Amino acid sequence: MDGLTTPSAPRVTIVMPAHNEQDLLATAVLAVVEGLRARAIPFEVLVVENGSTDGTADAAKALAHELVEVQVLSLANADYGRALRAGFLAARGELVANFDVDYVDVDFLDRAIPLAEGAGGADGAVVVVGSKRTAGANDTRGPGRRLVTAVFSGLLRYGFGLHVSDTHGMKVLRRDELGPIVERCRFGTDLFDTELVLRAERAGLRTTEVAVTVAELRPSRSPITSRIPRTVVGLARLRWALWRERPGRRPARR
Repeated sequence: MDGLTTPSAPRVTIVMPAHNEQDLLATAVLAVVEGLRARAIPFEVLVVENGSTDGTADAAKALAHELVEVQVLSLANADYGRALRAGFLAARGELVANFDVDYVDVDFLDRAIPLAEGAGGADGAVVVVGSKRTAGANDTRGPGRRLVTAVFSGLLRYGFGLHVSDTHGMKVLRRDELGPIVERCRFGTDLFDTELVLRAERAGLRTTEVAVTVAELRPSRSPITSRIPRTVVGLARLRWALWRERPGRRPARR
Protein backbone atom coordinates (compact mmCIF):
# COMPACT_ATOMS: atom_id res chain seq x y z
CA MET A 1 0.00 0.00 0.00
CA ASP A 2 1.46 3.33 -1.06
CA GLY A 3 1.17 6.57 0.86
CA LEU A 4 1.93 7.81 4.34
CA THR A 5 0.18 6.23 7.30
CA THR A 6 -2.26 8.54 9.04
CA PRO A 7 -1.27 9.22 12.68
CA SER A 8 -4.37 7.80 14.34
CA ALA A 9 -7.17 5.41 13.56
CA PRO A 10 -9.68 7.19 11.30
CA ARG A 11 -13.36 7.47 12.05
CA VAL A 12 -14.23 7.07 8.37
CA THR A 13 -12.50 5.33 5.48
CA ILE A 14 -13.42 6.49 1.99
CA VAL A 15 -12.94 3.81 -0.67
CA MET A 16 -12.62 5.08 -4.24
CA PRO A 17 -12.23 2.47 -7.01
CA ALA A 18 -10.33 3.90 -9.97
CA HIS A 19 -9.96 2.35 -13.41
CA ASN A 20 -8.59 4.59 -16.17
CA GLU A 21 -9.54 7.74 -14.27
CA GLN A 22 -6.43 9.87 -14.69
CA ASP A 23 -8.45 12.89 -15.87
CA LEU A 24 -10.87 12.96 -12.92
CA LEU A 25 -8.95 11.35 -10.08
CA ALA A 26 -7.15 14.36 -8.61
CA THR A 27 -10.27 16.55 -8.63
CA ALA A 28 -12.37 13.82 -6.98
CA VAL A 29 -9.83 12.95 -4.30
CA LEU A 30 -9.18 16.60 -3.44
CA ALA A 31 -12.93 17.21 -3.10
CA VAL A 32 -13.14 14.38 -0.56
CA VAL A 33 -10.03 15.41 1.37
CA GLU A 34 -10.97 19.09 1.56
CA GLY A 35 -14.57 18.28 2.46
CA LEU A 36 -13.66 15.97 5.33
CA ARG A 37 -10.89 18.22 6.60
CA ALA A 38 -13.44 21.03 6.79
CA ARG A 39 -15.71 18.79 8.84
CA ALA A 40 -12.87 17.86 11.23
CA ILE A 41 -13.62 14.16 10.79
CA PRO A 42 -10.62 11.82 11.20
CA PHE A 43 -10.49 9.96 7.90
CA GLU A 44 -8.45 8.13 5.33
CA VAL A 45 -8.96 7.76 1.59
CA LEU A 46 -8.12 4.47 -0.13
CA VAL A 47 -7.82 4.79 -3.88
CA VAL A 48 -8.15 1.27 -5.28
CA GLU A 49 -6.60 1.41 -8.73
CA ASN A 50 -7.61 -1.65 -10.70
CA GLY A 51 -6.28 -2.72 -14.07
CA SER A 52 -5.71 0.79 -15.43
CA THR A 53 -3.94 1.21 -18.76
CA ASP A 54 -3.52 4.99 -18.56
CA GLY A 55 -1.81 7.17 -15.95
CA THR A 56 -4.25 6.44 -13.11
CA ALA A 57 -1.75 4.48 -11.01
CA ASP A 58 0.86 7.23 -11.21
CA ALA A 59 -1.73 9.92 -10.48
CA ALA A 60 -2.90 8.00 -7.41
CA LYS A 61 0.65 7.58 -6.12
CA ALA A 62 1.30 11.29 -6.59
CA LEU A 63 -1.80 12.13 -4.52
CA ALA A 64 -0.71 9.70 -1.80
CA HIS A 65 2.69 11.42 -1.69
CA GLU A 66 1.10 14.88 -1.34
CA LEU A 67 -1.81 14.10 0.99
CA VAL A 68 -1.22 12.30 4.28
CA GLU A 69 -4.77 10.90 4.37
CA VAL A 70 -4.51 9.19 0.95
CA GLN A 71 -3.26 5.66 0.36
CA VAL A 72 -3.30 3.50 -2.75
CA LEU A 73 -4.11 -0.12 -3.41
CA SER A 74 -3.44 -1.60 -6.85
CA LEU A 75 -5.19 -4.65 -8.32
CA ALA A 76 -3.98 -6.31 -11.51
CA ASN A 77 -7.40 -6.69 -13.13
CA ALA A 78 -10.14 -4.18 -13.87
CA ASP A 79 -13.01 -5.14 -11.57
CA TYR A 80 -15.12 -2.54 -9.77
CA GLY A 81 -16.60 -5.00 -7.29
CA ARG A 82 -13.28 -6.57 -6.37
CA ALA A 83 -11.88 -3.07 -5.87
CA LEU A 84 -14.69 -2.22 -3.44
CA ARG A 85 -14.12 -5.46 -1.55
CA ALA A 86 -10.35 -4.95 -1.32
CA GLY A 87 -10.84 -1.40 -0.09
CA PHE A 88 -13.30 -2.46 2.59
CA LEU A 89 -11.00 -5.21 3.86
CA ALA A 90 -8.04 -2.80 4.01
CA ALA A 91 -10.03 -0.03 5.73
CA ARG A 92 -9.25 1.03 9.30
CA GLY A 93 -12.20 3.33 9.90
CA GLU A 94 -15.19 2.46 12.06
CA LEU A 95 -17.29 3.43 9.06
CA VAL A 96 -16.47 2.72 5.42
CA ALA A 97 -17.96 4.89 2.68
CA ASN A 98 -17.53 4.50 -1.06
CA PHE A 99 -17.49 7.13 -3.78
CA ASP A 100 -17.04 6.68 -7.50
CA VAL A 101 -14.40 8.94 -9.02
CA ASP A 102 -17.01 10.43 -11.36
CA TYR A 103 -19.54 11.05 -8.57
CA VAL A 104 -18.45 12.54 -5.25
CA ASP A 105 -20.98 14.02 -2.83
CA VAL A 106 -19.43 14.73 0.55
CA ASP A 107 -22.74 16.21 1.76
CA PHE A 108 -24.14 12.67 1.57
CA LEU A 109 -21.93 11.82 4.55
CA ASP A 110 -23.56 14.56 6.64
CA ARG A 111 -26.83 12.65 6.42
CA ALA A 112 -25.57 9.07 6.25
CA ILE A 113 -23.03 9.05 9.10
CA PRO A 114 -25.56 10.01 11.83
CA LEU A 115 -27.85 7.23 10.59
CA ALA A 116 -25.02 4.71 10.77
CA GLU A 117 -23.87 5.88 14.20
CA GLY A 118 -27.34 6.02 15.69
CA ALA A 119 -27.70 9.73 16.37
CA GLY A 120 -30.24 10.68 19.01
CA GLY A 121 -30.06 7.34 20.78
CA ALA A 122 -31.51 5.30 17.92
CA ASP A 123 -29.88 2.07 16.82
CA GLY A 124 -27.52 2.75 13.95
CA ALA A 125 -28.00 1.24 10.53
CA VAL A 126 -25.27 -1.13 9.42
CA VAL A 127 -25.82 -0.13 5.78
CA VAL A 128 -26.88 3.34 4.61
CA VAL A 129 -27.49 3.52 0.87
CA GLY A 130 -27.55 6.70 -1.18
CA SER A 131 -30.58 5.82 -3.28
CA LYS A 132 -31.44 7.03 -6.77
CA ARG A 133 -34.88 5.45 -6.41
CA THR A 134 -36.35 6.51 -3.10
CA ALA A 135 -38.72 9.44 -2.54
CA GLY A 136 -36.96 12.76 -3.01
CA ALA A 137 -34.16 11.37 -5.18
CA ASN A 138 -33.21 13.14 -8.42
CA ASP A 139 -31.74 10.92 -11.12
CA THR A 140 -30.59 13.14 -13.98
CA ARG A 141 -29.16 10.33 -16.11
CA GLY A 142 -30.63 9.47 -19.49
CA PRO A 143 -33.93 7.58 -19.77
CA GLY A 144 -32.22 4.34 -20.82
CA ARG A 145 -30.04 4.26 -17.71
CA ARG A 146 -33.00 5.09 -15.47
CA LEU A 147 -35.10 2.32 -17.05
CA VAL A 148 -32.37 -0.27 -16.50
CA THR A 149 -32.03 0.83 -12.87
CA ALA A 150 -35.79 0.56 -12.36
CA VAL A 151 -35.89 -2.96 -13.80
CA PHE A 152 -32.86 -4.03 -11.79
CA SER A 153 -34.37 -2.64 -8.58
CA GLY A 154 -37.65 -4.43 -9.30
CA LEU A 155 -35.86 -7.74 -9.77
CA LEU A 156 -34.08 -7.30 -6.46
CA ARG A 157 -37.24 -6.33 -4.59
CA TYR A 158 -39.53 -9.04 -5.95
CA GLY A 159 -36.99 -11.73 -6.73
CA PHE A 160 -34.72 -11.38 -3.69
CA GLY A 161 -36.87 -9.54 -1.14
CA LEU A 162 -34.58 -6.51 -0.96
CA HIS A 163 -35.89 -3.84 1.44
CA VAL A 164 -33.98 -0.77 0.28
CA SER A 165 -34.65 0.63 -3.19
CA ASP A 166 -31.07 0.69 -4.50
CA THR A 167 -27.74 -1.06 -3.99
CA HIS A 168 -25.35 0.70 -6.36
CA GLY A 169 -23.62 4.00 -5.73
CA MET A 170 -22.65 5.70 -2.48
CA LYS A 171 -22.97 3.86 0.79
CA VAL A 172 -21.86 4.14 4.39
CA LEU A 173 -21.11 0.79 6.04
CA ARG A 174 -20.25 -0.23 9.60
CA ARG A 175 -17.02 -2.16 9.30
CA ASP A 176 -17.12 -4.44 12.35
CA GLU A 177 -20.58 -5.83 11.69
CA LEU A 178 -20.07 -6.23 7.95
CA GLY A 179 -16.54 -7.63 7.97
CA PRO A 180 -17.58 -11.31 8.09
CA ILE A 181 -20.21 -10.71 5.41
CA VAL A 182 -17.74 -9.01 3.08
CA GLU A 183 -15.44 -12.00 3.51
CA ARG A 184 -18.25 -14.23 2.28
CA CYS A 185 -19.08 -12.16 -0.79
CA ARG A 186 -17.87 -13.83 -3.96
CA PHE A 187 -19.31 -11.74 -6.79
CA GLY A 188 -17.39 -8.88 -8.34
CA THR A 189 -17.89 -6.41 -11.20
CA ASP A 190 -21.43 -4.93 -10.94
CA LEU A 191 -22.74 -7.27 -8.26
CA PHE A 192 -20.46 -6.98 -5.23
CA ASP A 193 -22.42 -4.22 -3.51
CA THR A 194 -25.73 -5.88 -4.40
CA GLU A 195 -24.56 -9.15 -2.85
CA LEU A 196 -23.30 -7.29 0.22
CA VAL A 197 -26.58 -5.48 0.87
CA LEU A 198 -28.63 -8.64 0.27
CA ARG A 199 -26.45 -10.66 2.64
CA ALA A 200 -26.64 -7.93 5.27
CA GLU A 201 -30.44 -7.91 5.16
CA ARG A 202 -30.61 -11.70 5.23
CA ALA A 203 -28.39 -11.66 8.33
CA GLY A 204 -30.95 -9.43 10.05
CA LEU A 205 -28.77 -6.31 9.99
CA ARG A 206 -30.49 -2.96 9.70
CA THR A 207 -30.35 -1.18 6.35
CA THR A 208 -31.72 2.22 5.43
CA GLU A 209 -31.38 4.79 2.65
CA VAL A 210 -31.28 8.50 1.93
CA ALA A 211 -32.29 10.23 -1.28
CA VAL A 212 -29.49 11.54 -3.49
CA THR A 213 -29.13 13.51 -6.71
CA VAL A 214 -27.22 11.73 -9.48
CA ALA A 215 -25.51 13.63 -12.28
CA GLU A 216 -23.04 12.03 -14.69
CA LEU A 217 -19.68 13.74 -15.27
CA ARG A 218 -18.97 11.47 -18.22
CA PRO A 219 -20.76 8.75 -20.22
CA SER A 220 -20.89 5.24 -18.81
CA ARG A 221 -17.77 3.20 -19.53
CA SER A 222 -19.78 0.24 -20.85
CA PRO A 223 -22.92 0.37 -23.02
CA ILE A 224 -26.22 -0.73 -21.54
CA THR A 225 -26.60 -3.42 -24.21
CA SER A 226 -23.50 -5.21 -22.95
CA ARG A 227 -24.29 -4.78 -19.27
CA ILE A 228 -27.84 -6.17 -19.36
CA PRO A 229 -26.94 -9.78 -20.33
CA ARG A 230 -23.99 -9.79 -17.91
CA THR A 231 -26.17 -8.51 -15.07
CA VAL A 232 -29.02 -10.96 -15.77
CA VAL A 233 -26.63 -13.91 -15.76
CA GLY A 234 -24.95 -12.58 -12.62
CA LEU A 235 -28.26 -12.20 -10.80
CA ALA A 236 -29.22 -15.76 -11.69
CA ARG A 237 -25.91 -17.03 -10.31
CA LEU A 238 -26.31 -14.92 -7.18
CA ARG A 239 -29.87 -16.19 -6.65
CA TRP A 240 -28.64 -19.77 -6.93
CA ALA A 241 -25.74 -19.15 -4.53
CA LEU A 242 -27.99 -17.60 -1.90
CA TRP A 243 -30.56 -20.40 -2.28
CA ARG A 244 -27.89 -23.03 -1.69
CA GLU A 245 -26.99 -21.33 1.59
CA ARG A 246 -30.52 -21.37 2.99
CA PRO A 247 -30.67 -22.67 6.59
CA GLY A 248 -32.03 -26.19 6.70
CA ARG A 249 -31.56 -26.89 3.02
CA ARG A 250 -30.65 -30.51 2.54
CA PRO A 251 -27.25 -30.95 0.88
CA ALA A 252 -27.26 -32.48 -2.57
CA ARG A 253 -26.45 -36.17 -2.79
CA ARG A 254 -23.15 -37.14 -4.31
